[in-house]
Amino acid sequence: MPSALENLVKILKLEREQDARNAAVVGGLSAFCTSWEPRARRQARRPKHHILIDEIVDRLSKYDELDADERISRIDYVLARIMHRQPPPQEYKDRLPIWEAKLKAQRPPKPAHSDRRDARPGGRGGRPKFIEDSAALDRDYSSGPRTSTLDIRPAPRLARPPRQARPPRTAEAEQALQQELQASTTQAKGIGEKMAEALRQIDLHSIRDLLYHFPRDYQDYTHLKCIQDLSAGETVTVLATATRSRTVVGRGKYDDLLVEFSDGSGRLSVRFFGQAFLASRLQPGKQVVLSGRVRQYQDVLQMANPEWELLAADNLHAIGIVPIYRLTKELRPRLFRRTMKALTDEWAEKMPDAIPQTVLDRGELADLGWAIQQRHFPAGSDHRHHAQRRLLFDDLLMLHLTLLGKRREWQSSRGPALEVSDEFLRGFISAAFPFELTSAQQRAIADIRRDVSPPLPMNRLIQGDVGAGKTAVALVAMAMALANGRQAALMAPTGILAEQHYRHLRATFDKIDSEQPTVIALLTSSLSASERESIYRGMADGSIDIVVGTHALIQEGAAFDDLGIAVIDEQHRFGVDQRGRLRGKGQNPHLLVMTATPIPRTLALTFYADLDLTVMDEIPPGRQTVHTELMETVARERLYGFVTAALEQGRQAFFVYPLVSESETSDAASATAAYDELRRVFFRHRVCLLHGQMPPQQKDEVMRAFAAHQYDVMVTTTVTESGVDVPNATIIVIEGANRFGLAQLHQLRGRVGRGAHQSHCFLIPQSSGDISPERIDAVKAGQLDESALSLQEQRLAAILSTSDGFELAEVDYRLRGAGELLGRLQSGQGAQGAVIPAELIQLAQREAQTLYAEDPELQLPEHQLLANRIHSLHSDSGDVS
Repeated sequence: MPSALENLVKILKLEREQDARNAAVVGGLSAFCTSWEPRARRQARRPKHHILIDEIVDRLSKYDELDADERISRIDYVLARIMHRQPPPQEYKDRLPIWEAKLKAQRPPKPAHSDRRDARPGGRGGRPKFIEDSAALDRDYSSGPRTSTLDIRPAPRLARPPRQARPPRTAEAEQALQQELQASTTQAKGIGEKMAEALRQIDLHSIRDLLYHFPRDYQDYTHLKCIQDLSAGETVTVLATATRSRTVVGRGKYDDLLVEFSDGSGRLSVRFFGQAFLASRLQPGKQVVLSGRVRQYQDVLQMANPEWELLAADNLHAIGIVPIYRLTKELRPRLFRRTMKALTDEWAEKMPDAIPQTVLDRGELADLGWAIQQRHFPAGSDHRHHAQRRLLFDDLLMLHLTLLGKRREWQSSRGPALEVSDEFLRGFISAAFPFELTSAQQRAIADIRRDVSPPLPMNRLIQGDVGAGKTAVALVAMAMALANGRQAALMAPTGILAEQHYRHLRATFDKIDSEQPTVIALLTSSLSASERESIYRGMADGSIDIVVGTHALIQEGAAFDDLGIAVIDEQHRFGVDQRGRLRGKGQNPHLLVMTATPIPRTLALTFYADLDLTVMDEIPPGRQTVHTELMETVARERLYGFVTAALEQGRQAFFVYPLVSESETSDAASATAAYDELRRVFFRHRVCLLHGQMPPQQKDEVMRAFAAHQYDVMVTTTVTESGVDVPNATIIVIEGANRFGLAQLHQLRGRVGRGAHQSHCFLIPQSSGDISPERIDAVKAGQLDESALSLQEQRLAAILSTSDGFELAEVDYRLRGAGELLGRLQSGQGAQGAVIPAELIQLAQREAQTLYAEDPELQLPEHQLLANRIHSLHSDSGDVS
């Protein structure tokens, strides 16, 4: 197994290959060195070993502060010390007596013998101790010549119970198993054609699909609670007997069912909204398992729409954890569980494992078969955790390897070298902007200038909060291309946003004093055929300098004469596929992508592993802070009065709703219903409606009219989450605020506060017992712990407490994890919705970089299965998006 030194050598080699950009490990080498040192100390056994570690730490601990030449020098020195065993300097030799005394004072650890079966997942030994062979490290201090191959071996480990050997794995054997796994679900025991048809409705077509159709939740019978011990606000599982039920009038089209349950210790009232048809199944006397959030109304404990299942012997036969799957009405949960149990028993251990054994050992990861078995039917919560960790790692590693491969593809061809002088930059920035750029903007421009100077294509992401000034940075980048006689392009997700960029570019370049004016064109789907062809000709013959457009830029027929740089705004609205097509419109141009959706740095390095990252975490001076307030539904009339007063002063307002139209399955507010009501409320003012079901051209027309102040109030959905600047809009009211994600709330709030007037954001939660403004206020005042809040309340508390998008992103990640990180690459086969720890993301990134540095095309025999797996994923999903 690799030692700490071996891992360090791989990382240093990778860092040197990347021109010492401090990107070989997440967080940089200085941070890595801090965590590496204690691990290396644990492996060191002699004073001379510790002296080598001293020297490495001294050389690398301030790596972040060094320039590129000094970084390369120190990397070469440390590699020489480790691999060629050069003798240490005298100052480190003088430390020998100190370390001899320290080690002598330490009591040697006693061997820990145990007859217990190994508790680690998959039957492997405990935490690996990558201890170098003492004789190997003794040679650190010899001055004789050495080969460049590491001669560091792990010390013998203590005897442990034998681990079941993984069967030999070959590409041919996996191919045969893959074909079996792709067989129809009818080949699985217990699945007939009728059940197979029901499975097809939820996109389960093969045995492999079933094995990766993991439970969405579990009923944990090991933690059943008595009703008398329940507390409002907790999510629990109880076993109780229905005592009586009745049908009551519901809010929607269908009646509700109200059932009272008892377990002998107390009573629990449960309401099933719109599900009166359950009365025949939940008759008095039926024993039922209920899982849900407990509420309290007056002195009565309640649940609303809990997960439930009639008690059966097989549920409690082991007092264990029972999986709950996403199913259709035609599939009975108990029968499906039995089917899945038989399927996993037959197939789990036969699953071909594409991840090399060395990677699993370094990451202390479970075997794939064990992980699949425990993900479906966990023996305990810790087993489920280890299984989840392994399956998430697989998805992350595949993603990183895929994106690293794409990075290698675009870097394999030369790109345009764009060199500009300091005088040009200073002159352009001074003429273009009537304000001083922030340090974050200056840093981003420096990153871009450094990237575009050599004949290698840039691929950089600018991540900045709303209002951070990313567009100004992009404008400078395009000016670099024009200064070198090349063209530039800017692609935006909507026509109205493209128009905004077009007007901004025209106004800026019109201020630049040049012999020949800059020709800028706008290319959107709303143009006539003749207008579009005219712009295509200008792009192809080079008479157009800058083209601003939507997806029309990557359509058939669009091509550039000499594209130097391509900019993509609102990166999260585009995929890798579309980025590649835009680059294909030129001769491998530089690519700059921008996103106004802040995400934690660790996640950014996963989402955009093929991009270099620049974070703009500074807001230009003068940007308004939006006053944010949580309001109860009963205060709506007072709110309408406040909005009316603002409209009378010439301001504008947004009203945002979670749904386009009313739904029978949800009582959430809708934009279309509110539009009729708000036209009556603001009858003296002009009200418009905007939602995602409108044709694109109509949406652009409405947004354009609102920006031109032809309307005073816009009633909309999240379609306005990203759009044009409306500096005159000073109020945004978000109805059903608890139904939105934290990132959405922050983006919506960013629609206001863009002008000189004080702006306001009002959050109105949907009427729900889960939301208590009093509890949120108590947490803000320090009178109540945050853990007492529901997840919805925690999101609202966060948006009320800060306007920093990066801080909110960290809170969002802590609350809900990364979500479906992997897009189409995951293709439904990962552990969707799982919280992905930062540590696991960093591990996957590090292992992908290590594998890629050793074997970029995955041609070594031990990597063939991994290469086949990545290829099959692309065959199934097309590409990462």
